[in-house]
Amino acid sequence: MAAKHVLIVDDEEGIRSVLADLFKELGYCTDLAEDGRSGLKTALDGRFDLVMLDLSLPVLDGLEVLRQLKECKPGIPVVMITAYASMRSAIEAMKLGAYDYITKPFDLSEVQMIAERAIERQRLIDENKYLKGQLQLHHNFDNVIGANPQIQQAYVFAAQVADSNASVLILGETGTGKEYLARAIHYQSPRADGPFLKVSCVALPETLLESELFGHEKGAFTNAVARRIGRFEMAEGGTLFLDEVGDMSPSIQLKLLRVLQEKQFERVGGSETLKVDVRIVAATNRDLRQAIAAGEFREDLYYRLNVITISLPPLRERKGDIPEFVNHFVRKYCKETGKDVEGVGPEGMSMLESYSWPGNIRELENCIQRAVILCQGRRISPQHLVFGEDAGLLSSASSAAIGPKSLAEMEREHIESVLAHCSWNQTQAASILRIDRKTLRNKIREYQLGTKIAAADPDHAAKTRQ
Repeated sequence: MAAKHVLIVDDEEGIRSVLADLFKELGYCTDLAEDGRSGLKTALDGRFDLVMLDLSLPVLDGLEVLRQLKECKPGIPVVMITAYASMRSAIEAMKLGAYDYITKPFDLSEVQMIAERAIERQRLIDENKYLKGQLQLHHNFDNVIGANPQIQQAYVFAAQVADSNASVLILGETGTGKEYLARAIHYQSPRADGPFLKVSCVALPETLLESELFGHEKGAFTNAVARRIGRFEMAEGGTLFLDEVGDMSPSIQLKLLRVLQEKQFERVGGSETLKVDVRIVAATNRDLRQAIAAGEFREDLYYRLNVITISLPPLRERKGDIPEFVNHFVRKYCKETGKDVEGVGPEGMSMLESYSWPGNIRELENCIQRAVILCQGRRISPQHLVFGEDAGLLSSASSAAIGPKSLAEMEREHIESVLAHCSWNQTQAASILRIDRKTLRNKIREYQLGTKIAAADPDHAAKTRQ
């Protein structure tokens, strides 16, 4: 790691020398300047982690140096040095952006403490900016995977509305990427520097969801031993993502409607009215018009939420995008696991493209994550792919611990998996396996799969006699 670089600007040679010795002992590199003009030029021409700046300087005084420096390089932390315990000059310097000030004669241990705090604070600020920048790059509308016209249109529409404060309602089945789109809207909006918070409206009972959203006062209910700040308050200046909003109870729907209309609410058990500036992005896999007709969802809330409506298609309607998703997830989990898997072989890709994916992109990602873990070679094969209910039999942890299997065991598991994937349709399974039906029937008898097929397909016995 490169040494930190400190600029010391002071017209007293003794002060410059003492501070330079201190920072050199701490392992810092130092530059020195004896007047304001040369100090400002040095600061603007170089890269410094900290500037120690005297308030009283010849040619150009310290406050003017600070003012110009903060205009050109606002990220450099500046600690002012003054020979006078003058609160007026110190306060003025702080208003102009100085981190802190020290008075002559100063304690070197205090100088060290203030300098290290100033540098660490700026490091955290820079790191936060970097991470937010990475989030904006990741959640970018240009990063949408797939050429499906409907999904491309959805993301173009989202990009158009990101700059507004309008509420957005995202419709789509579970696992279609509703949360990813919500994050993209947030991180490409003017609220990107504010928080993005998510609340699942189906994961919590009504009383807990109300407290989660609006907070509560001490004593509002049993176990409310202290005040709790709700997600609306936490999301101030940012975006609140309400996932599965269609599952809200009527009473919480009414409270949410008030927030959308009046931008204010009260905590549970409280009387203080709180104003809030939060953008709402909601998502649901329910047909809200049907819910309105059934009296389960408020029509007025629906119209408040769907100022902008974006629909995401299920994965089964965008089969052409599956190879691109697969390659993306293979790269992602190879990076996480350190494996060198090139991709999915032709037979495996055929299985992936023919599966219905009821869990959509989320299910596909889980499938590929598991396959990368199980794969011991360069290519993911059909035996590494597990679908539907069978996927629950293998967790990531247990998969890594599975020992080598015999070829017969792997063949049996693969044939059973393909049959289940095809809803036990032997003709379709034989086609995927690239064997004829007679060979498949022989394998079914060899591996004693007839009982499972009969349980899933009552007409199996009649079919096998034909």
